[in-house]
Amino acid sequence: MAPLLHNSTVHDIENQEEAIALEELDPELDLYPESDGKPMAENTEQYRWIVILKENLEILFAAAIDVFIAADLLWYPIEASKPIPEDFTLRSQAPDVMVIFGRPKGKRGSYKQWQEAQIPPQVVFEILSPSNVTRKGRKEMQVKFEFYQKYGVEEYYIYDPETYELWGWLRQGTRLEPIANLIGWISPRLGIRFTGLGGQELEVYYPDGRKFISSVELATLAETERERAENERQRAENERQRAENERQQKELAQQQADQSMAQIRLAVVRLGQGGMAIAQVAQVMGLSEVQVQEIMVQEND
Repeated sequence: MAPLLHNSTVHDIENQEEAIALEELDPELDLYPESDGKPMAENTEQYRWIVILKENLEILFAAAIDVFIAADLLWYPIEASKPIPEDFTLRSQAPDVMVIFGRPKGKRGSYKQWQEAQIPPQVVFEILSPSNVTRKGRKEMQVKFEFYQKYGVEEYYIYDPETYELWGWLRQGTRLEPIANLIGWISPRLGIRFTGLGGQELEVYYPDGRKFISSVELATLAETERERAENERQRAENERQRAENERQQKELAQQQADQSMAQIRLAVVRLGQGGMAIAQVAQVMGLSEVQVQEIMVQEND
């Protein structure tokens, strides 16, 4: 049997696909790659803290349409005139977490500042990994610091989840100056509070006092709140049912009392009509003479 496709046909198809792929390539990706080739995190603790910060900040500013929050997104502060070299850390950085006030939420392959009203990230977080303590890693962190200082970051925080150490810098003019004491520090931009430290794991709190928690803890809390609400609903339903039963019982008792009284009144009237004296009727019915008189008067009316 002859082959479905000759080799020449296969080559023609491959050449056509390659040509189409080249035509579809975005020339901007040569100037502004959307990946630096590095992993988002090197271990579980670094990743956990990136997610905790990013997701809780998303929750904090969920109602603010002009606050954009991103994790591991390349930030390009200035336009490029030629393709970025292999080592382009002097032209862009990908903060572990960054917060930008004044820009709308939405999808982005990278953050090109000249397309974002020239607004730089105001708050940046970096979570340290083991590689950051090497000579190369320390150099990279120094490059990051100088980059953030040069291009307008207002607040810069570094946290080491292994040693529980937190460092912070606040912009003073053209420089990022160290924050002397971060225990109980409240971010001027975010309003969040940092506690713990001093040999304890960092704890971050919302402006209303709630603690930053993981997605698992958040799901557990939501389930607990759902169960509490369900228990409260069930309690209210039980109370409503109890009140309804009580009302029905009272209504039934009143009906029975009314029926009993009607029978008594009927018996009193018949006995009186039969010629029995009031005193005798009262004795027979277990009533007072006054009650018998009242019933007879009402019936005569």
